[in-house]
Amino acid sequence: MGASRAWTARGHRYLGTAGAVAVVLGGWAVGTLPAHDPWGLWVPHGPAVRAVGHALAYGGLTVLVVAWWLYGRTGAGVRDSLVTLGWWTAPFVVAPPLYSADVYSYIAQGAMVLEGHDVYEAGPSVLDPAGPGGDAAASVGHHWTDTPAPYGPFFLLLARGVAWATGGTLVPAVLMMRLLALAALALIAWALPRLARAHGRSPGAALWLGALNPLLLMHVAGGLHNDGLMAGLMLAGVLLALRGRWVAGSALLGLAMMVKSPAAVALLFVAVLVGRAAGGGTVRRVVKGLVGPGAVAGGVVALTTLVAGTGFGWVGTQSVAGRIHTALSASSDIGLGLGQLLRVLAGTDPDPVKAAVQNLGLAAGVALILVLAWRSAAGRLDPVHGLGLGLVALVALSPMVQPWYLLWGTAVLAATAAGGRLREVLAVLSAALVYETQPSGSTPAFGFVLAALTCVAGVLWLRGERDGEGRGRVPGQRAPMEAPAGADLPTA
Repeated sequence: MGASRAWTARGHRYLGTAGAVAVVLGGWAVGTLPAHDPWGLWVPHGPAVRAVGHALAYGGLTVLVVAWWLYGRTGAGVRDSLVTLGWWTAPFVVAPPLYSADVYSYIAQGAMVLEGHDVYEAGPSVLDPAGPGGDAAASVGHHWTDTPAPYGPFFLLLARGVAWATGGTLVPAVLMMRLLALAALALIAWALPRLARAHGRSPGAALWLGALNPLLLMHVAGGLHNDGLMAGLMLAGVLLALRGRWVAGSALLGLAMMVKSPAAVALLFVAVLVGRAAGGGTVRRVVKGLVGPGAVAGGVVALTTLVAGTGFGWVGTQSVAGRIHTALSASSDIGLGLGQLLRVLAGTDPDPVKAAVQNLGLAAGVALILVLAWRSAAGRLDPVHGLGLGLVALVALSPMVQPWYLLWGTAVLAATAAGGRLREVLAVLSAALVYETQPSGSTPAFGFVLAALTCVAGVLWLRGERDGEGRGRVPGQRAPMEAPAGADLPTA
């Protein structure tokens, strides 16, 4: 990397760090503050302080997004990108929860497991307000206070450990959950460059889109969503399978499924990898591909469930999230619109119509995943790339879609997609969706306006770059969203 370009990368690193610090400072005033903090650290403030907090949080977020976008054009390598990731995540270590109250659910559910409650039958409201996890339970979003846990036993086992180690005390429990989130981010950063090299892509570019992504920083480092842990285990499992260590890889996928169930999609594409490597006849490849990884992951799932002591109730709670309407779900929006139209025209109940459209969307997503797996098995599509596309399709057609769900597929495609339209679309969507949620965790109407404006700005920026490329690029200037396939190959 030339001296001028290295200085530019460092400049964007410092700029992004300043943005992250501003987000965290603003978050102390307008973050997802608990209903009651016995330590008195994360408490509500007056209107003037909140106004300053909003200005800092949104201004810092915009600075970070711009710094990320420009950093991606410097062609920085793995080492520089890992240093930048450390700088950008460090401010979040001491931040209150940002952009989501889900961490309070995690802590409360860990306390429920610790006290012997069935987390797959009851919600956090069963906890004693004065007992362990009571403050966390009081801070859970109103949609989830009586909702059973949709998470797998492995994650609940980790949450139980947090509740046990901290006694359910709010601030230490949140900070310990953040350590888990940062460990997940480190796992993602470890796996991405290695997956990229295996696919002839730039490891530095993979880290830029998959790990430095502001959507990941805000919702994993800031919001503490367990999707980061699911993604990290999934990427590591796929990497091991790609290297021929499919037993260990399948075991990690089993753990990823026991965090959140969408990781099961990866098991199908790992089966393709194993089957293609098996050799021999079609029957032998299919049997080894499907039975081998499935048996290993299934064994891990069963063992984890037994060790956690939570039972197999998680099988029946996977649909609880679909009960909450989210505006990002196309199938839910279409179903709701059709249901309301039929209600006006024929007086019918809109809920069955909405449910039917949601189920059709989910079925279409599953069908697309099967098609992608079939094309991968036939050698017409790289299996890991197919996994990334399948996860994006699943999110796009799911009955409940949150902004950070885009990270499921982006984490994979960051390592497999060549520079081009797909990477550009993922980058623009990541930059836009980070505005959809307020630091307090709410989703105001202006968040969608900001997201739309960000999309427009991103498209105009990319069009301007293409026009500049067509007129002749300055010598040494890199094309947008692109890095040489051989970059960083010597880096371990």
